[in-house]
Amino acid sequence: MRLSERMNAARQQQSPAETSVLGQEPQVPVALEEAVQLAPVPVSKPVEVTAVPTDALAGLKHRAANALFDRMGARFNDSTLTEEDLRAAAREELGQIIDEEQVPLSPEERRRLIRDVADDVMGYGPLQRFLDDPSVTEIMVNRMDQIYVERKGLVTLTDGRFSSEEHLRKVIERIVSKVGRRIDESSPLVDARLEDGSRVNAVIPPLAVNGSSLTIRKFSKVPLTVQNLISYGTMTPEMAELLDACVKAKLNIIVSGGTGTGKTTLLNVLSSFLPGTDRIVTIEDAVELQIQQQHVVRLESRPPNTEGKGAVTIRDLLRNSLRMRPDRIVVGEVRGGESLDMLQAMNTGHDGSLSTVHSNSPRDAVARLETLVLMAGMDLPLRAIREQIASAVDLIIQIARLRDGSRRITHVTEVQGMEGDVVTLQDAFVFDYSAGVGSDGRFLGKPVPTGIRPRFIERFEDMGITVSPAVFGQTMNPAGRH
Repeated sequence: MRLSERMNAARQQQSPAETSVLGQEPQVPVALEEAVQLAPVPVSKPVEVTAVPTDALAGLKHRAANALFDRMGARFNDSTLTEEDLRAAAREELGQIIDEEQVPLSPEERRRLIRDVADDVMGYGPLQRFLDDPSVTEIMVNRMDQIYVERKGLVTLTDGRFSSEEHLRKVIERIVSKVGRRIDESSPLVDARLEDGSRVNAVIPPLAVNGSSLTIRKFSKVPLTVQNLISYGTMTPEMAELLDACVKAKLNIIVSGGTGTGKTTLLNVLSSFLPGTDRIVTIEDAVELQIQQQHVVRLESRPPNTEGKGAVTIRDLLRNSLRMRPDRIVVGEVRGGESLDMLQAMNTGHDGSLSTVHSNSPRDAVARLETLVLMAGMDLPLRAIREQIASAVDLIIQIARLRDGSRRITHVTEVQGMEGDVVTLQDAFVFDYSAGVGSDGRFLGKPVPTGIRPRFIERFEDMGITVSPAVFGQTMNPAGRH
């Protein structure tokens, strides 16, 4: 090999640090977070320049956070200060701390640094800005450097990340400790909720193989109304009028849908139709319902303690609620043997009960209830279970999340009774897909009436409840029988 060829090959094998010594520009990122931490390197003699550490900015944040703790001290625990006052004082102190660091920062970089440190010290780190963003409905942390959010039904990867696995664990522990829960290797998964009612699920190693996982289902601070759902296209005004009448007529209603379809939101809207004079008892795993009436008793289940004792299940609460003279029982979700107790309550004078179940169609909802009743441990024949369902449940509302990310009610289905060994269902509304998809990718269809008058209209008449004839307009072929 010629001398010139050997010299070229040697240059190609040199590291960025070595090429910088030879007079070439090193391949160093110019992002400010890294640049402010990069010390000037003398080039008068050959030195080995190491790559900028990925946690360089974390060092500055760490120093600022420690200085903030030293300066504010007991003010963090001062109950006379509101959250806003505390954050304002912390930002002011942080401004002074950063000035003392004498780091050249642009106004935008300075604001971002103050925000990040304040979120780390008093909030939930990189999650705080998503929690404060009203357009974000769900936050999904797969691992410390991978955070997804859902906006308008669509999931996207964000640029947010935790500085380390330890940082993520500290945020998880901060969340669960505020509601009296604990998470560690002996209890590596937990369900909890934030102060605003948002639902939290956390899983840590060894169950979470790639690092701790955190999922936060956010809830609107202002409950959605029926007008909101109409404007979103989830339901039509005619459907809203019918559902309002069904709730006031004390029909037993099951909201059916998959994960993340908006079952709890729809249940909240249905509960807004409840008369203010009724005594309402709500039963949930984690409190999510936002009942606006005054005469409400809210019950929440409790997991077992560290010794595996002290658990209070949905079934326990449901049985106890029958002794509380309820006019309406609202169960956040049935997912086990409590479904038998709920059906029995519906069949023994507690009309007008509401609940949700995970299933993909009204027919699947009936099959799902059958399975859940069998989980109660009672050796009941299948026909007896179906008779319980047919006599207890009056209406199934199916909600789905379509491909465009929108939530739509796809079926409003009456449970009519039994024919032989089969529970008979009849659609009052179905979603019309025939309108296709618009230029923005959204479905143009809407729920339309089948033209068939449900049998429960007779109950409306007995109770003096009227609905306009247009609700059951003959707009489709009456082919809704299952």
